[in-house]
Amino acid sequence: MPTLTEKIIAAHLTDGEMVPGNEIGIRIDQTLTQDSTGTMAYLELEAMGIDRVKTERSVAYIDHNMLQSGPENFDDHLFIQSAAENFGITYSRPGNGICHQVHLENFGIPGKTLIGSDSHTPTGGGLGMLAIGAGGVDVAAAMAGRSYYITMPEVIEVRLTGKLRTGVSAKDIILYVLQQETVKGGVNKVYEYTGDGVATLSVPERATITNMGAELGATSSVFPSDDRTKVYMESMNRGDQWLPLAADDDAVYKKTVHVDLSSLEPMTACPHSPDKVVSVASIEGMKINQVAIGSCTNSSYLDLARCAAVLRGQKVAENVSLVISPGSRTILKQMASDGILSVFLEAGARILECGCGPCIGMGQAPNTDGVSLRTFNRNFFGRSGTKSASVYLVSPETAAVSAITGVLTNPAGNALLNDVTVPETYDRDDHLFIFPSDEKIGHTPLVKGPNIKGVPMGHPVPETFTGKVAAYLEDNITTDHIMPSNASLLPYRSNIPHLANYCLTPSDADFPKRCQEMTDAAPVIVAGENYGQGSSREHAALAPLYLGVKAVIAKSFARIHKANLINNAILPLTFKNPADYDDFSIGDVLVFDNLPAEVKARAVTVKNETTGKTYALELELGERQERLLLEGGLLTSIKNEK
Repeated sequence: MPTLTEKIIAAHLTDGEMVPGNEIGIRIDQTLTQDSTGTMAYLELEAMGIDRVKTERSVAYIDHNMLQSGPENFDDHLFIQSAAENFGITYSRPGNGICHQVHLENFGIPGKTLIGSDSHTPTGGGLGMLAIGAGGVDVAAAMAGRSYYITMPEVIEVRLTGKLRTGVSAKDIILYVLQQETVKGGVNKVYEYTGDGVATLSVPERATITNMGAELGATSSVFPSDDRTKVYMESMNRGDQWLPLAADDDAVYKKTVHVDLSSLEPMTACPHSPDKVVSVASIEGMKINQVAIGSCTNSSYLDLARCAAVLRGQKVAENVSLVISPGSRTILKQMASDGILSVFLEAGARILECGCGPCIGMGQAPNTDGVSLRTFNRNFFGRSGTKSASVYLVSPETAAVSAITGVLTNPAGNALLNDVTVPETYDRDDHLFIFPSDEKIGHTPLVKGPNIKGVPMGHPVPETFTGKVAAYLEDNITTDHIMPSNASLLPYRSNIPHLANYCLTPSDADFPKRCQEMTDAAPVIVAGENYGQGSSREHAALAPLYLGVKAVIAKSFARIHKANLINNAILPLTFKNPADYDDFSIGDVLVFDNLPAEVKARAVTVKNETTGKTYALELELGERQERLLLEGGLLTSIKNEK
C-alpha cells in the first residue's frame, strides 16, 4: 500500500524512520547546480576537501548569469568549469539550455533521487524521479557522498480525471492546484499525481506541473513512470533507461485533491503571487505590453509548437513585445529544422538565448507600469526588474493568443491548437557538454577571478547573546526580498560581502546599514508566516550570516530556507503564540540565555528588554539539525571532522 514517493524513499533510506514529521536521510543518485548558485556550492565542495564526487551523476549547468556586461559572470563560468573538471562533474556550457529542461532530456531516470541547488529541481518528478530543491551546501554534501536530510513528507494525492479541452494546458492544472493549496500549503509535503487523467499528459506537460509545484512550498511533486514516460525517453534516444513505476493500487494518502481536467479552464496568477489565481475569462480584455514565453516551466518543444500554431501567419500586436526563450539547444535545433523558428521570426517575436533570462530578472524588464504576461513560475514583486510592473503567469496558449490580440485573451477552444504534433525522435547531441575525464579529476587548478570571495562560516550557538530587532517583516517574505536576484546583482553571487549590502533592501532599505551599526548587539529578524518562500538560494542565509544575524523569529518558515538557516547556524525560531509577533518593533533589545540547553529542549525563551516582556519560542529540529546549530553549521561541522 505504499505511495510512489514512499517506494522511492524506502529504496534510498539511509537514516531515520519513515514517519511523517521525522527527519530522514536519503542517498542521492544525482545532483545539479546552476551558475547562480553553483559557484558557492563548489567553493563549499572545495572546503570539504574531497577528491571527486561520489554520486552517479552530477551536472553543473550554466543558464542563469548569461549576460556578460562585465567579467564577473564569465569568471564564474570558468571557475565552475574548472571545478567540474577537477571533481568529476559533467559541465553544461552556456547555450546548452536551462538546467531542468536539459536534465530532463539527457539525464533524468525514473526512480532515481536528484537534488539541485535550484528550487525548481522537482521538474524531474515529471519523469518519475524524486527530485528536490536544496541549498548549495546540501548539494555539495551530497556530491561528497553524504546523505541528504529532509522531514519525512506527507504525501498528497492529486487525482486527475478526464481530459483537457483544446486551449487548456498543464499550466492551468498547476495554477488550479495553487489556487486550492496556496504557496504555503505544501510545506513538508509531496504531491503525487494519479488517476486516469495522468495518461493523457506527456512528460513535458507533467514536468510543467512538477516544476511549478515548487511554488506550493512542497518538498517535491511526482508522476508515475508509464508508457508516456517511455515514449518521451525513447524520443531522446534513452529508452533503455526507462522502467515502469507507480504507487500501489491501495496506496494511502494524507488527503486527495480532485482535478477534473474536462471542466478546467485557462487560469492566470495575478500580481504578485503564484497562488493569486483567477480564470482568464474573469479578467479577459486587459491591455498588455509584453509577452514572455519560456522558462524552466514552459519552454518545451510542445509548448513552443503550440505557440507557433497560433502565431503562424499572424503578427504580434503593435502594443506588444513578444520574447521567446527556448528551453534547450535540442529544442532550438528542432524548431529550426521544423520551421517553427521562422514562424516566430515572421510574427515579430524576439528570440532569446536558451537560458533563464527574464524569469530571473536577467533582461527584458517590462516598461514602467507595464503589464507582462509570462509563462514563468514566479511573479513576485519586483522580480521582473520593474517594480511598478504587473506580471501575470499564464499558459503558452494564453500567451500566444494574447500576443496577437494585444489584450489578455482566453485561448479555450482555439482550433489552431488541435494539430500540434511532436517529433518521434529529437536530434539530441552532446556537443555542449564536457564530461568528466580521469586525466583531469584531481589535477585541474580552480580558476578564481577577483570577484570570487570566500564562504562565510557559521559559528556555534552561543551560551547567551543580546540581540536587536533589525527588521520587522510581513507574511510571505521571499528569498527575492531577502537576497535580490536582479541583473545588476546576479553577477555578484560569488561575492557575499558585496551582496550583503543589498540584503532585504526590497522590504527595508536600511536593513544592511542597521546591521552594520549594531556593534553592541547581534541583528535579529522578526517576520510573519512562510518566511523565505521561493528560491533555494542559500545567499538568503549567507548574506544575513555575513551581517551578523544570529536568529530569525517568524510565524512559520519555508522548507528550503529553514534548512539553509540551520546549515549556517542561524536559529530559525517560531512564536509559540503567533499573536506575540505584534509585540515586536525594530530596535527592540532581545536577550537570549542558556541557549545550548534550550536548543536541546526545542524551547527557547527570549526577553524583550524594551517592553519588559518574556516570550516562548519553539524550535522544530531533528537531532542532526540540533548538532549543526551547536557545532556552527553544516560546512563548519564537516570541516571539524578532519
